[in-house]
Amino acid sequence: MGKLFGTDGIRGVVNAGLDAALAFQVGLATAQVLGEGKPGKKPLVTIGKDTRISSDLLEGALVAGLCSAGADVLHLGVIPTPAVAWITVDQGADAGVVISASHNPFEHNGIKIFNGQGFKLSDELEGKIEDIILSGAEVSLKTGGEIGRVTYAEDRTRDDYIDHLASTVEDGLAGLRILVDCANGAASATAPQLFDRFDDLHCDIINADPDGININTNCGSTHLEGLAAMVKAGGYDLGLAFDGDADRFLAVSEAGIPIDGDQVMAVCGRYLKSRGKLAGDTIVATVMSNIGLHRFAAENNMEVVCTDVGDRNVLERMLENGFSLGGEQSGHMIFLEHATTGDGQLTALQFLNILHQSRQPASKLVADCRQYPQVLVNVAVADNAQKQAVMGSVQLKNAIAAGERALAGNGRILVRPSGTEALIRVMVEAETEGVADSRAQELANLIKKL
Repeated sequence: MGKLFGTDGIRGVVNAGLDAALAFQVGLATAQVLGEGKPGKKPLVTIGKDTRISSDLLEGALVAGLCSAGADVLHLGVIPTPAVAWITVDQGADAGVVISASHNPFEHNGIKIFNGQGFKLSDELEGKIEDIILSGAEVSLKTGGEIGRVTYAEDRTRDDYIDHLASTVEDGLAGLRILVDCANGAASATAPQLFDRFDDLHCDIINADPDGININTNCGSTHLEGLAAMVKAGGYDLGLAFDGDADRFLAVSEAGIPIDGDQVMAVCGRYLKSRGKLAGDTIVATVMSNIGLHRFAAENNMEVVCTDVGDRNVLERMLENGFSLGGEQSGHMIFLEHATTGDGQLTALQFLNILHQSRQPASKLVADCRQYPQVLVNVAVADNAQKQAVMGSVQLKNAIAAGERALAGNGRILVRPSGTEALIRVMVEAETEGVADSRAQELANLIKKL
């Protein structure tokens, strides 16, 4: 990847690597790239943000850059990341920009760009934008009537997006009692109205009072403990948890037990297959998905195809092979029938629809997808050179092979280098947590000696 764009756009701590000056340059460069080959036509760019205190700052700079270089802007305000992708397509815009750092702490933020089809911007276009910024190339500033304009369309576009989500549930959700954790993030602007669309659905909302710095703080999909306790104590059928930009969804059962992305994919995959809607009878997951998902799929005549970590990799495989369902254990789920990117609220509705039709408690609905104990150990290395040396070690390869033989098919081992840090990640699954931990520590200790 380039020096600015990572696997999920530009990320950083605001005013310590990511600042208004950079955001302005991103706006300028994006408008110029979008305007290439379209003389006399202003590109249209949608822009949305999450609730971080720094989102207003970056938004203002981005809008200034876009308009200065001749792009019109459709201002969406605080709204989930997947809503920006959907609205971009719905409004026929040339691109969509999201200001968010997803599940990260509030001091972080990011800039992510979707193309006009609602998919993440290609490496080629990201490279063009990046080259303009890093080379210091002059961008033509527009004057007079060529300057871009801003249209504020928060309420209208938000309602259209909510209508779209609600339309994916045909038979309603009557009788269910749910508790929704908005992570003090973007879902705060949509979840209350969305779930209010369903007659006789009892919905209570928590962590929907953002103050700029409480996004993801001890709440949402990265902190399920409080939600789990409240669901169990309050007699709810399900707890729903989103992250800061609402592209992730995790749940807790009526018993307060976490339900992860693998289990959600398992339930949704089986349901779609029963209705002939699971393309290729295949779920696309990543190498981090639990062996329990693989076994569940085999027992239900489905296949699991795995990619490297990252929802971008999942989507690419889905598009390449025409698959309709994919996602990550962490809660990103892509339903290509309804969306072009991971959408936490869409996923929540699909799961709730299945729960409603099953007339079973959530704990029983996911029980067939057993989660094997999974232990993850991060081992620090000096630099990328040592990272490569460790991964190429014959001694490590032999140790991994020996460990897998010892598991005898009742678990697996995955050792991979971090893509962003000087770390080697060791993941072991086994029948018991003790066995998984023992194998993981053995490999970690070996890596430290290499």
